[in-house]
Amino acid sequence: MRFEGTNDYVATEDLKVAVNAAVTLRRPLLVKGEPGTGKTVLAHEIAGTLDAPLIEWHVKSTTKAHQGLYEYDAVARLRDGQLGDERVHDIRNYIKKGKLWDAFTSPRLPVLLIDEIDKADIEFPNDLLQELDRMSFDVYETGETITALERPIVVITSNNEKELPDAFLRRCFFHYIRFPDRETMERIVDVHFPDIQKVLVSRALDIFYEVREVPGLKKKPSTSELLDWLKLLLHEDMPLEALQNRDPKKAIPPLHGALLKNEQDVMLFERLAFLARRQGA
Repeated sequence: MRFEGTNDYVATEDLKVAVNAAVTLRRPLLVKGEPGTGKTVLAHEIAGTLDAPLIEWHVKSTTKAHQGLYEYDAVARLRDGQLGDERVHDIRNYIKKGKLWDAFTSPRLPVLLIDEIDKADIEFPNDLLQELDRMSFDVYETGETITALERPIVVITSNNEKELPDAFLRRCFFHYIRFPDRETMERIVDVHFPDIQKVLVSRALDIFYEVREVPGLKKKPSTSELLDWLKLLLHEDMPLEALQNRDPKKAIPPLHGALLKNEQDVMLFERLAFLARRQGA
């Protein structure tokens, strides 16, 4: 079965090609792009299309690669030994399976999501190289080897916070999700708000892309923030005239808290409004 996007996820042609190539090669699909461009959701949609179980590993700054394999709780075993617990005689009671273990032993071909890999230490990707290549690893405490029943479909996301090692990149099929152009964005909005007024969408998109193009903006609003903004406009029953006839001297758009996420950007728009008022005076 090929990935062609879904009713809830608008996929561009180049993204479809990347997904299907990675599935065919069974190489990890490394997806980069701005936050809010649908990288994480992509793994959910691939799993749904292929009718495959989804195993999610959300990486944090403190995550270590070995946690994806397994963790041995020696402290709990020592405590149980002091208490005379019978469980202490079987070391397997103190082995916690990681997400790669779950993926390797899944009875059905799974989709494994390794989300935001660039949040972890720079050595994290390199520490996964051997396991992702061999599709097996050793459990030293029990002497067993865990081998994948079938090479899982692996989706790895990155927000480009850190450069990933070349050795890791060579083993991946790479795709960068470009920020949606206006036509694609209209399709995305239509999926989420099928009954919304087209005129409202058109003017909202005008403002949205104008905001993104403001020089010096620290954080450009993303697709998810546009959808939040539209939801608020509908909920507040914002009159269309408020967008169509917006005073250019009031640079900040209505309900801007959905689009602007830090005080520097709000202050930037306030300065632009002040300059516009001075020039119009």
